Amino acid sequence: MGHFPNLIVDLALILGAAAVTTLIFKALKQPLVLGYLIAGILVGPYFHLFPTVQEEGNIKVWSEIGVIFLLFSLGLEFSFKKLMKVGGSAGITAVVEVAVMLGFGYVAGQFMGWSTMDSIFLGGVLSVSSTTIIIRAFEELGVKGQKFAGLVFGILVVEDLIAIVLLVLLSTLAVSQQFAGTEMLMAVVKLVFFLVLWFIGGIFFIPTLLKKTKKLMGEETLLVTSIALCLLMVVLAVKVGFSPALGAFIMGSILAETTQAEKIEHLVKSVKDLFGAIFFVSIGMLIDPKMLQIYIVPVVIITLLTVFGKTFSTTLGAVISGQPLKTSVKAGMSLAQIGEFSFIIAILGRDLKVTSDFLYPIAVAVSAVTTFTTPYMIKVADPFYNWLDKYIPQKWKNSLDRYSSGAQTISQASDWQVLFKGYVLNAMVFSVIVIALGLLSNIYVLPFIDDLIGDKWGKTVTAALTFLFMLPFLWALAVRQIQPKAFANLWAQNRYKGPLTLFRTVRIALAVFLVGFMLDRFFSFTVALTATVLITGILLLLNRKIQTFYDRLEARFLSNYNARETAEAARRPVLAPWDAHLAAFHVHADWDGVGKTLEQLGLREKYGVNIAVIERGERLIPIPAKSERLFPGDRLQVIGTDQQIEAFRHFIEHHEPHPQFSRSQVQLRRYEVLDGSGVNGKSIRESGIREMAHSMVVGVERGEERILNPISDMRLETGDIVWIVGDPRRTTALFRVKGEKLKA
Repeated sequence: MGHFPNLIVDLALILGAAAVTTLIFKALKQPLVLGYLIAGILVGPYFHLFPTVQEEGNIKVWSEIGVIFLLFSLGLEFSFKKLMKVGGSAGITAVVEVAVMLGFGYVAGQFMGWSTMDSIFLGGVLSVSSTTIIIRAFEELGVKGQKFAGLVFGILVVEDLIAIVLLVLLSTLAVSQQFAGTEMLMAVVKLVFFLVLWFIGGIFFIPTLLKKTKKLMGEETLLVTSIALCLLMVVLAVKVGFSPALGAFIMGSILAETTQAEKIEHLVKSVKDLFGAIFFVSIGMLIDPKMLQIYIVPVVIITLLTVFGKTFSTTLGAVISGQPLKTSVKAGMSLAQIGEFSFIIAILGRDLKVTSDFLYPIAVAVSAVTTFTTPYMIKVADPFYNWLDKYIPQKWKNSLDRYSSGAQTISQASDWQVLFKGYVLNAMVFSVIVIALGLLSNIYVLPFIDDLIGDKWGKTVTAALTFLFMLPFLWALAVRQIQPKAFANLWAQNRYKGPLTLFRTVRIALAVFLVGFMLDRFFSFTVALTATVLITGILLLLNRKIQTFYDRLEARFLSNYNARETAEAARRPVLAPWDAHLAAFHVHADWDGVGKTLEQLGLREKYGVNIAVIERGERLIPIPAKSERLFPGDRLQVIGTDQQIEAFRHFIEHHEPHPQFSRSQVQLRRYEVLDGSGVNGKSIRESGIREMAHSMVVGVERGEERILNPISDMRLETGDIVWIVGDPRRTTALFRVKGEKLKA
């Protein structure tokens, strides 16, 4: 029982400090991340003015959970489809940025007189930006809907994938003291294998599960199920040697393709915010002011290198990838920091005892400083670009514009390109599925069957079941028609029949090789060879039946993969022209536009944006009429440019303070209309009872007549008794006659 109270005390201390500092930073209109870091310093082990966290190990665990939920939420917002849209640009930019920063870090380490291993690990520390810090900064600055943010998220995902490979490479280098290309290649192959497997399996099963159980899925059940799936993928990722963050992102990306994605994102947000706060506070707790004092010069040098080096390298990579200069500059200035993966790389060097003790605290200090600077770098990106644009020669700008336009122009792919791409993708996907089925069967199914029926028939039964499941995928690998139109165009030309026949032969040979390889794990070479020939014959003999079954599998996969896109088809009835794009906004209950029609708001005239869709619960209102009113909880899909959407964001997020009343201030009172009263002779609307006194007329007594809920056009006359609900002090002022007492 002694451990439990410490955990509660530590959590209370962390969240209490976070609450106080963030309230202060909110009042000062500063990023909340900075408040969390300050809170961490105040309750950390190096600052003794306030109570200190007693068990740091527990807080580290909670902060890891924070990273998991932050990456899970990022996956929900930024699915694989969105990654593929910026994948080329994001991939090129990330590779250039990582390569440049690895070089800069090594040179800087050598310049400061560090050892070779310290310099190499410093390059690794500087090469990866902080996903969590950027997500939080984008949320607070309201730029997640802008065009460059999609590129930044894509770069971050590719960087995290590169970081995983980098960890393997640095581990090998630290142990062997030499570069090992084979290990790095195997790490890349392993990463691609599991990414393909998880994505295909996840898309096939999870959306189907959510569809079948939709009627049973209340908010609580959906939240529990989503978190369970996230943590399950985290466990799988760790089991095969990857980071928990990668597993969380992958599951988020899979769920992002389902029709429940937005609901899950809404449910997870509070959990993400809680653990995200703990994560940032825990980072602040690692900052030792004394260590900063001792290594202040390296910290300053590395901080400047991080800010300017990452801005330069990311901007360069984005320009090379064909992005416009403005987008490139904004992306570069957003990524000018280091974060969670940098800590992991620094800790790896420390644990392997190949780096000096000072590298980790320096990395934490640089991360803390660049966390402070990140929001300001994002804010000044536009002004910096405008300044840069003035001094770049017009000739250079014209060349960059031509290069960017050429890189983003969609060109007609040749039949050969289409067919070759189809063959490579087909071979990769179905090879992964076949190999995965074989490994799962050998590792898990075979021992179970052996225990069930004995060793004598165990292998035979397991092999038969395995290849029964493999048949549709082996058929797709070896026989399925790929890009039939492009194939027919090429086959019509005699000179291409030879290469096309070779392609077919290679496909069949690959399938035969995989069958033989898998069978060899169960039987002797002779038995495996005989069974391979038999299975090849079955594929050809049952071609039609296998094709029918495979088509059903493919139809389900494509239905799940496109489910969200299909459901949102009505939400995007108009293509956004030029640089306009869609952004989503929520209508808050205290927004001034609540209850007004689109015509009254005049959004197109004032801000240049168009409301494409209004989402009201489960109901969609595409292309809403000008008479449509907006209500609390509505979700708006808005089309506009970055500037237009930013102006609209300020409008919809600006809330005028409404009068605050206590229960004692809201009363039902009767008032007599006297001659000379401020309301005498006026209609209820003209009297200002609603607008000025924030009150409501519920009844009028006129002689023997009683009028309940009178219309607003009714005129008040001398002698009327008016019953009003509202603030008596404000209402009294309207009914008072100058120089006379009010009769009430």
